[in-house]
Amino acid sequence: MSMKINEIKEIFEKTPVDDIPKTAAAFKDDERSGVVKLVERYEKKYAAHLAELERLAEISAFEKGLREKGFRLIAGIDEVGRGPLAGPVMTAAVILPENCVIEGINDSKKLSPAKREALSAVIKEKAVSFAFGSASPEEIDEINILQATYRAMRKAIAALDPEPDFVLADAVTIPDIAVPQRGIIHGDAKSVSIGAASIIAKVERDAMMDIYGELYPGYGFEKNKGYGSAEHIEALKRLGPCPIHRKTFIKNFVEL
Repeated sequence: MSMKINEIKEIFEKTPVDDIPKTAAAFKDDERSGVVKLVERYEKKYAAHLAELERLAEISAFEKGLREKGFRLIAGIDEVGRGPLAGPVMTAAVILPENCVIEGINDSKKLSPAKREALSAVIKEKAVSFAFGSASPEEIDEINILQATYRAMRKAIAALDPEPDFVLADAVTIPDIAVPQRGIIHGDAKSVSIGAASIIAKVERDAMMDIYGELYPGYGFEKNKGYGSAEHIEALKRLGPCPIHRKTFIKNFVEL
């Protein structure tokens, strides 16, 4: 007597992704349409898994090259929040272990909020070390956004334990750090370490802006995360600035 389709489905659901070909082969001769569809669906899942492993290998090339030169504690660093009208600029630094595989790591902007949050938890669990650095709206107004971003990056790097022996940064060369470094254009999509940093930085800042949305209602920080949406600018003109607005960023919208 053949197995019920629901029983076969349960077997597939419990099969680790690397074992899908073996499970699919066991049901290849079952001609029932429901089973054929199950086999096809999980074969596609396995093909997507292989493609993702290939992509991860490609974006691990910088880290691999550095390890071949003797570096072991390679930190990726990225920022989020350079453009908003309100809130801090946030940076994160992440050291991933060698041969670490976390499927889905990419430029955080290419991921849904739910996917970012799920990946952030995995990254934090698997990382050798991770740390955050931020610069306040006051710092941004005082020294400008670029210098504030560099300051926040230095804070994140300094907070890593163990200390990195090389830093990969997204697009920039960070002044005043003793660790050797390399800036990579579009690094959050080209380096697994920078991509990981971009994800946890985004999740951390978004959570912070959700809290600010409760503290300073009316601006929609929980939705716009401080960026200059039409609704945010309208509220700014109507309510005036709040303590987390960047004065140098809003001077074209309100009189200070």
